[in-house]
Parts: sequence; structure tokens; C-alpha cells
Amino acid sequence: MATPVLLPVRMLNEHVYCPRLFALEWLHGEWAESADTLEGSQVHRRVDKERGELPAEQEGDPEPTVTTSLYLGDPELRLVARIDLVEAEDGLVVPVDYKKSKVPRVASGAWEPERVQVCAQALLLRAHGHRVVEGVLYYAGSRRRVAVPLTEELIAATLEHRDRALALVDQTELPPPLIESPKCPRCSLLGICLPDETNLLLGRTDAVRPVQAARDDGVPLYVQLQGGRLGKDHDEIVVSERRSEVGRARFEETTRVAIYGNVTVTTPLLAALAERDIAVAWHSYGGWFRGLFTPASGHGVFTRMAQHRAASSAGEALVLARAFIHAKISNSRVLLRRNGVSVPAGSLEGLARGARDALRAPSLETLLGIEGAAARLYFQQFSRMLKGGLAQQFGFEGRNRRPPRDPINAMLSLAYSGLVRELTAILVGVGLDPYVGFLHKPRHGRPALALDLMEEFRPTLADSVVITAVNNGVVREGDFITRSTGCAMKHPARRRFFQVFERRLDQLVTHPVLGSRLSYRRILEVQARLLGRVLTGELEGYPELLVR
Repeated sequence: MATPVLLPVRMLNEHVYCPRLFALEWLHGEWAESADTLEGSQVHRRVDKERGELPAEQEGDPEPTVTTSLYLGDPELRLVARIDLVEAEDGLVVPVDYKKSKVPRVASGAWEPERVQVCAQALLLRAHGHRVVEGVLYYAGSRRRVAVPLTEELIAATLEHRDRALALVDQTELPPPLIESPKCPRCSLLGICLPDETNLLLGRTDAVRPVQAARDDGVPLYVQLQGGRLGKDHDEIVVSERRSEVGRARFEETTRVAIYGNVTVTTPLLAALAERDIAVAWHSYGGWFRGLFTPASGHGVFTRMAQHRAASSAGEALVLARAFIHAKISNSRVLLRRNGVSVPAGSLEGLARGARDALRAPSLETLLGIEGAAARLYFQQFSRMLKGGLAQQFGFEGRNRRPPRDPINAMLSLAYSGLVRELTAILVGVGLDPYVGFLHKPRHGRPALALDLMEEFRPTLADSVVITAVNNGVVREGDFITRSTGCAMKHPARRRFFQVFERRLDQLVTHPVLGSRLSYRRILEVQARLLGRVLTGELEGYPELLVR
């Protein structure tokens, strides 16, 4: 006989607040810290440790007792909870739930999710033989207690919400997002749920409210100090060389760590990074992306299952692959039209024709042929986007790689490698499998889905960085070492190139479909999450990011 699923009472609170939030957190394993969640953790510190013991029999025992962090579950109620504090005196037991906020100005004295939560805790105590007539909500922001009587109406509402939440357990589809709800802006999962973006794409609303953070608070840490060492000191990453400290970075200001070449990372630091959900990417010294160390989150299982099903379907894979290539060719044409000098009209028309043909490609093989022809046409005109005689000065005659034979191609490969790293980390973070793609075939060690998503961003986030770095004199011909085995960028120039790359990712732009003003780094994550919604069936088509 299968063990019944016990619903955490905290998740019952989330279901009453928003069924979609409940499904994202409990079923899909999503979580994100915010100022509110961190403040709530601080408020709960004094009741997070188990103290005291609740007497089994309260009748006739007038001595008051206090128990903190009491864990209770009941298979018949199908509920489980860790109750912040339980007061017992004179035969009566009172569950006390801590809240960080102030007492709300509502007729009932408390919001419905909070009343339902403390009622569920009271029902668990009753199920264990205790007399309970009310619960208490303690609002730390007001330093006040609000009594919540266990009325028949509240008990019925609590059990009804429990049944609705349990009914979602066997479903893989997310409940629909709230429409222009005032609850969304303060929700810690706003950037994961994407309620306004989803409603806009489904035609339920006309615009996206400007409530989402435009960019990340932190920045990546690049380390290319050969023979260097990364260690941990309290809340900081310490970079050292030959036992001498050369720099520090705070955990809270670091989004991920990118290592190039021979750099040692200590185990305590890896553990601390995993606790904070900070990925570590390893590259060869030349920039080749080798792999990623990521925390073991385990979330997004349903999305990954849908991804694998779609990748196994030739028809579904082709639809997505068409979108990626259409966006790539369209964006390449826009970049060439904007920045190129005297670009032949025939080349621009050829790219426009290739973009149209990509949407009608009958097979993946045909689509790859269209993409290859468009890429050759684009790189034939690439030098027209470089100032004066810089193309000749840098020895650029067209795209080559593995290894790149000239400085322009060395920079293109380095930028593409950085973009693959970013997308691989993002895909893992949103619960997708970066190694199962729709356009690129699976291959050992190849992040196929990251390469798929990179297609539409190659012109805007990689090619444009190379053009900027060359035209603005950030890198010069003498910044490279060219041998028979290929061309590589010197250490100081690569540092400057990474700065240009990071500034581009941090640049704020208006998303052409959603209308939101976001950094390109945030747009990468939004596109990955929207792809997940397409795979699970919530959205009908992938919203390509087409620059104008």
C-alpha cells in the first residue's frame, strides 16, 4: 500500500495565497531568496531550534509549558507541519505561528492564508489528542499577537484548501498565473513564475507591468590566474597566487565563477558556493568550455521530462529548431544592416530570404543547410562592420575555428564560449537539461540545448562584442599570439575583452515581445523559462527575440 502524501502546512499557506506559487515551490522545487524571505528567516531564528517537550496529557496540569519547533504529522489529516511555538497551560494548547510583517488592517485580524495555516496546525494538535480552541499569529513587525478562533467555517475552509492542494500533486501542468494581481510584485518567485509575461503571450493582458528587476544584483567572477588558488574566508572568495592574496569577492555580489586554465578551487569554497546556488564554470586556458559545477537542486523534473519527450519527436524538435535559426538569421541581417558599410543589397536580401525559408524548412537537414548558407553569406560581409582597414590588419578573411587562425576568429570563439557557459548555467538553474537539444544533435560533453538557445543571441551578444572591442580599440593586433597551431589572445587583452562582454550582458534593452526593459543577462533567463513553458504546453510557440 502506497504511503499517502502529507502536505506541508507551510505549502498549504502558499496554495491559499496562489495555487501557481504552491505548484512551483512544492511540485517543481523552485525557490528564490528575497528581502522578505531573508527577513522572515531572521524572525524565525528564536523558534527554529527544538526546545521543550509538549506533555502527552494536558488535563489537570496547570503548569505552563512552551515548546518550539514542534514537528507533527497525521496520515488521516494528510498534513505535516513544524510549528514555531506551542503554548500549553491548564489543559489547553495554543499553536503560535511567527510572521515578520505587521498586523494587517482587515476585519478578520489576519489574512486568509495565515489563518488557514495556523488552523491546520491546530487540527494536527487535535489529531494528537490535545485540546485546542484557537491559534495565535505573532506579528513581529507590530510585536502583537492576533488570536484565530477555530470556527467551523475556518476548519471547513482549511480542509477544502487542503483537498484542492492535494489534487494538484498528480498534475504536471502549472495552474494559470494570477492576472495583474497585487500579490505578484512582492512574490519571491516573480522572476520564475513570469505571470505578466505568460498572460501577455496567452492574450489575457495587453502589457507587462514594470515590477521585475531589470538586472541581477551580482556579477560573475572571472579567474585566469595560472597556478592561482580560490579559497573561502567567511563570506568571501579569496583569490591568491603563491600563497599571496591578490583579490577578494563577496558571495552575495557573485552570480557565478568562470575559471580559465590551471586554477585550484578548495573543497570548502565549492561547498559554500553550492549552498548559495553559485555555479562554477571551467574553461581551458584558450577559452574552450569544459564543464560546469552546479548545486544539486533537483527541481524542474516535469519540465525536463517534457523536454526529453519533445526532443524525441521529430516534429516538435523541428518547430523549435526553425524558431532558433529564423531568429539567428534575422538578427544577423539586422546587425549587418546597422553596422555594415556599403553592404550589397543582394546580401541583405539573401539573409531575409534565408530567414523566411527557415520557417518553412521541411526537415532538420534542410534547415541546417539554410543556416549554413546564411552563415557563409553573413561572414562574407562581416568585415564591412569593422572600421577602416581593421579586417585586413587583423587578417580576417572569413569564419574559421578549431582552432581559430586569426584574431577576429579567436575573439568570436571566445565570445561564443562565454555565451555557452552563461546559457548552460542558466538552463541548469531553470530546470532544463542543457545536453538535450532540438537543433544540435546529442554528443558526449556537448551542451546541445545551450547551443540551440545561443543561435538567436550570437549576433547581438557575441558578434557585436567583437565588433565593439575592435572598433573601439579595446584590443589591437599586438594583443594576440599567432602560431601554426592557431591564434590566441594574450592575458591582459582577454581581461579587457571580458569587460566588454560583461558590459554587453548587463546592458538594458527593451524585450521586443514582452515590452519589459531588462538586461541581456536577464533576457537569457527569461527566454529559457519561456522555452520551458512551451515544452510543458502552457505556451503555444517560442517567442523569438528579434532585434529591430
